[in-house]
Amino acid sequence: MAELPSRARVVIIGGGAVGTSSLYHLAKAGWSDCVLLEKNELTSGSTWHAAGNVPTFSTSWSLMNMQRYSTELYRGLAEAVDYPMNYHVTGSLRLGHSRERMREFERAKGMGRYQGMDIEVVGADEIKRRYPFLETHGLQGALYDPNDGDIDPAQLTQALAKGARDMGARIIRFCPVTGVRRENDEWVVETMQGEIRCEIVVNAAGYRAAEVGKMFGRQVPMMVMSHQYILFEEIPELAAWSREQGRKLPLLRDVDTSWYLRQEKNGMNLGPYEKGCRAHWATPDDPMPEDFSFQLFPDDLDRLEWYLNDATERVPILGTAGLSKMINGPIPYAPDGNPLIGPMPGVPNAFEACVFTFGISQAGGAGKVLAEWVTEGQTEWDMWSCDPRRFTAFASDPAYCVTKGKEVYANEYVIQFPRRVWPEGRNRKLSVIHDRIAALGAQFGTANGWERALWYAKPGDDTSAEATLTFARSGPWEQRVREECLAVRDAAGILDLPGFSRYRLAGEGARDWLSTQITGAVPKPGRIGLGYFADDSGRIVTEMSIMAIEENLFFLITAASAELHDFEWLQKHLPQGTGIALENKTEEFSCQILSGPNSRAILAELTDADLTLPWLTHQSAQVAGHWCQLVRVSFAGELGWEIHTKVADTAAVFDAVWQAGQKHGLKPFGMYALDSLRLEKGYRAWKQDLSTDYTVLQGGLERFVKWDKPDFRGKAALAAEKQQGVKKRFVTLTVENPGDCDAPYMATLWHGGKIVGETLSGGWGNRVDKSIALGMLRADLSEAGTEIEVEIFGDRFKAVVQKDEPLWDPKNERLRA
Repeated sequence: MAELPSRARVVIIGGGAVGTSSLYHLAKAGWSDCVLLEKNELTSGSTWHAAGNVPTFSTSWSLMNMQRYSTELYRGLAEAVDYPMNYHVTGSLRLGHSRERMREFERAKGMGRYQGMDIEVVGADEIKRRYPFLETHGLQGALYDPNDGDIDPAQLTQALAKGARDMGARIIRFCPVTGVRRENDEWVVETMQGEIRCEIVVNAAGYRAAEVGKMFGRQVPMMVMSHQYILFEEIPELAAWSREQGRKLPLLRDVDTSWYLRQEKNGMNLGPYEKGCRAHWATPDDPMPEDFSFQLFPDDLDRLEWYLNDATERVPILGTAGLSKMINGPIPYAPDGNPLIGPMPGVPNAFEACVFTFGISQAGGAGKVLAEWVTEGQTEWDMWSCDPRRFTAFASDPAYCVTKGKEVYANEYVIQFPRRVWPEGRNRKLSVIHDRIAALGAQFGTANGWERALWYAKPGDDTSAEATLTFARSGPWEQRVREECLAVRDAAGILDLPGFSRYRLAGEGARDWLSTQITGAVPKPGRIGLGYFADDSGRIVTEMSIMAIEENLFFLITAASAELHDFEWLQKHLPQGTGIALENKTEEFSCQILSGPNSRAILAELTDADLTLPWLTHQSAQVAGHWCQLVRVSFAGELGWEIHTKVADTAAVFDAVWQAGQKHGLKPFGMYALDSLRLEKGYRAWKQDLSTDYTVLQGGLERFVKWDKPDFRGKAALAAEKQQGVKKRFVTLTVENPGDCDAPYMATLWHGGKIVGETLSGGWGNRVDKSIALGMLRADLSEAGTEIEVEIFGDRFKAVVQKDEPLWDPKNERLRA
């Protein structure tokens, strides 16, 4: 048994595929003074019983990047580390039964081609040619991914471990971690073999990640599911076909009935994601055992019977095979099904690389991402989809994690429609006027647990979940959203917006420090402005509204989902011992947006505040006898105010505004309408149009760069980029003669038969009556009037680059009215 060293630069807890990949990539980055601690033997958690499928498919840009990288790594890993591996690149067929599923495939094909993968969408005849044992009844087509396949999880893990060891990293097996503590700004990791001191700790403990998290005072948002797959005995027809063809069948997934089927030697492996799924270790009377290494749960074949019957109808030779073995093992799930990779919220120099539902296919990319976080403090791809800080405290409730984990598992393969709202785990955070707006017809969705109105239905409107199962813009919401937008345009609208993240920054020197953190100018007292925070590479970290109360007193306001992310960014860079204080005040305030040409007349009946103060100002005021901060801004692009109130006063203020507004045509509006309105103004959405995938200059934000400041984070990188020439630029596009869909995130832009960019946001502008896409385009094509094509679910439509000004109210005259 290897001896535990007394010190290391990084300690990784957990020796599965993800833990060893993290160690391997740290060593590749030159950080060889790293140690991995494993409770038992390598692979003893979820890795040893994993099926080992390695897909690239995803409709998430970041997950597809991560999985694509894994396939590229695995192809050359055996040779790179001199360790034999069974890695079969068989390709895969993903079957589609409906038009909407085929649209999903076309979208994934476009994303994959942009990433350099030759993904195809094929018809029934081609399906049969590639998979002769398959019945094609009820199918509209399939997605063929040539990079898909399967790998031996144990061999993969051992290969990564060998590669890491060869570069100087160390692995200590049979060394359970019993605790951690912080001493002298370093970590002391306590084990059964003694203690080891380090700068950085990584929780890569798989389904035991919550147990390890508690050592740091962290409640990891996760649960454990049992996943079963069935191994079948040899099938003579399959064996004969494989001998003749010299290869295995493509991996088959019937995503509309929720199972995969893979050739395993000359037998088969069937893995369903069943509706009647089961959580484990989720209650006090079912605690996680002290050790579950290399163990399985009892078989539960009854849960899989329907899926087995469906699979044998689709591939009849499966019905001739005898059942060889059942595998029923634990796999972890986060509430949204994505892993946790990145900084551990609220804990210094600690990271997470855990809760992987598809750990084998993602392990290679996860190790790369984790190593970048640790060694560089940033990642090549924007990885918000996996960032642990996307979950705030409400999501750590075990009951919430179980209900969401089961929901995700049972819908593993379902189409992620843009307007689908998942029913489980709801009503965690409610506005104080939730019941009032519900009575007005609000149809709700969630943002960081907050229930927010998406649109307002009228009696007789179809508000069923089934109505949302479409990519088309049309639906019961379409006319209502249009009415809401036109009310804001012609009269006034009010939107309840609970959950804005807000921080109080105060103390001598706060202004000067904030100036070094944003690219632009810090507003003067009484003013509000947008601040863009760049990383050292000049990439967009976040956008905050900066409300200057006094010379050195500010409120910073940002997206609900950004609460932990943005707070930690500020906290990380705040100088110590200066007297500058940063406080999270998110829970203390709420906000309503009052917007439209009649908004001034409505407020005039309720307040003696100065309503002639110009755009981008704010003031403390009394509205209906209650304190408010009236902020003269509007994300809707009309004359308007944000009314910021203390939570206890919010209902009284809403009631007064609502009553006063009735004779002025005041209507409620929701987030769908707000999205339409902001697209017409070219306003960016956080982690959609604003992300670290792009620099501040690429994002079209140079007007927010104050070049004459002595210094700010990212200045050198941005100056170099400006001198060398920006390679791609943010543009607003209008889509001519669009079909029934608007451009989704990461739709491909074409010109002259070449891919030249991608969309970031898309939707219908109800004031301009156009389909709008915001995107990133090759710089030489970004001039107004340039005609390109946008690929929307497989079809290409003509799109025209617009002037660098808003489509609606280009001179901001309505905003300034």
